[in-house]
Formats: sequence, C-alpha cells, structure tokens
Amino acid sequence: MSAPLPRGETLRRAVRWISSRREEDPATSLGALVNEATLRFDLTPVQAEGLAAFYRGLGSKPEGGDATG
Repeated sequence: MSAPLPRGETLRRAVRWISSRREEDPATSLGALVNEATLRFDLTPVQAEGLAAFYRGLGSKPEGGDATG
C-alpha cells in the first residue's frame, strides 16, 4: 500500500497529466480532461474546482497546494 501523497502533489500530478493530454490532442475538451483528472487522481470537489480555475486562467491556485512546483 502506498503512502498518502504530500499536500499539493496530487494536484501537481493532475496538472502534468492534463498538460500531457493537451499536447497529444489540443482539441480535447478541457472540461472533459478536468473531469477525468478528478476521477483519476481522486480529487475533492474543492480541488477539482481549483484545477478548473487554474486552467481558466482566473489567477487562483488549485486548493491544496501550488500546482506549479
């Protein structure tokens, strides 16, 4: 069994995953990617909203930590 990830690490992984998918197929819906990342990385609703806001460019960081490193 793996140890829980440090606060913010899950969001950093989600951002990297979404960025990778967008590079592979820029036409993929960002909303669909955020939804998939929410499930894939088991994000809370607050984290998921923060992730969406991060990609909307609202200037807010995803809840739970800085996604930029």
